[in-house]
Amino acid sequence: MARSLLPGPGSRLGLRDLFAEALSGTLQRPGRTALTMLGTVLGIGAFVAVLGLTATASGQIGEQFNLTRATTVTAGDHPSGEGLPAGVNPPTSFPADTDARLARIDGVRAGGVWWPVPAVPPMAATPTGPDAGQGLALLAATPGAVAAMEPTMVAGVPFDPYVQDSRQPVVLLSSAAAQRLGVSRLDAQPAVFIGGIPYTVIGVYSDVRRRPEALLGVIVPASTALERFGSPPSGGDQGTRALVSTRVGAAGVVAGQLPLALRPDAPEAFTVVPPPDPHSLQDRVTSDLTGLFLALAAICLLVGAVGIANTTLVAVLERTEEIGLRRSLGARTRHIAGQFLTESTALGTLGGLVGTGLGVVTVLAVAAAREWTAVLQPAATLPAPLIGSVVGLLAGLYPALRAARTDPLKALRSG
Repeated sequence: MARSLLPGPGSRLGLRDLFAEALSGTLQRPGRTALTMLGTVLGIGAFVAVLGLTATASGQIGEQFNLTRATTVTAGDHPSGEGLPAGVNPPTSFPADTDARLARIDGVRAGGVWWPVPAVPPMAATPTGPDAGQGLALLAATPGAVAAMEPTMVAGVPFDPYVQDSRQPVVLLSSAAAQRLGVSRLDAQPAVFIGGIPYTVIGVYSDVRRRPEALLGVIVPASTALERFGSPPSGGDQGTRALVSTRVGAAGVVAGQLPLALRPDAPEAFTVVPPPDPHSLQDRVTSDLTGLFLALAAICLLVGAVGIANTTLVAVLERTEEIGLRRSLGARTRHIAGQFLTESTALGTLGGLVGTGLGVVTVLAVAAAREWTAVLQPAATLPAPLIGSVVGLLAGLYPALRAARTDPLKALRSG
């Protein structure tokens, strides 16, 4: 009977022995084991941290979104220039008492009209000083529009109806504009010069909740701007727009009533832009962030898998004599393959456990630092060690097969 047809001995390597052998092989080189696990640790840690931070931050994103975008309504007009001379801007369709009309709509906190003044004239700290307004925007706004922007005043006061009705030559400066124009305090009633004409600075703001273009802006009363710079261009980004701040949940109703409240005779003169659906935007932002960071986690896991495969393959080459000795003592090919597969799987599992712990600690630390409520979904943390095990198992397939195919005679001679 041919040797290949002889029945082989029964398996004598139980699971307990297999795990003991794998553990022994892993602990023999603790330094290399730690470095081998590093890629899996980083990948699993990134996986847990990304899902946890995304879930934690999405609540904060939704809250910020509800407080700003969901309470903002904008509208633009379509003034006709028919019959006017070329180059003359048509008058705006917004009535002169837009602020009062908007304020009467139920749910409106503040609202008014604003537009960027085209062809910004030179701005200087003195009548004959150099133009320091390069990069600054000159905005015209009614008191209601300024209130809807919700500026954070660091000095002075915002516009009131008096400056609008009396066409006062006053301005509000952003902090950047105040710094460029050399305005540091308001107790001496400083003035800045726009096109050589003095404007008294009555307020400086550091931030705005709406219309971020105002952060690099100089704001003049709308009535003053109409008198000195003429009507704004029609349409586009340079046209007149209404900015309305509403109570939470009232934006949709306000958007529907706004055209009729402004011009019952011609509601079609306005295009109202209600806030987008908050849930869809939040879900889109969360999905984008999750996809981006999970891709990074997948790259880390791939690097970890390559590291485990490389280290296991080196271990197979280093332990060729040991493999030959085991085969000569009766170990079957599946025993050899099982030993190295168990070792690589143990490395992946251990890296997954350590990475999960690091990911959880990262989420808790970030949430505590930002004063957020940490959100850790069980679906993200519990499978993480299992993912490490799968990565280790897949990474050890080729080295285990190569070890199992090692010829015992050649292995013993190599020693």
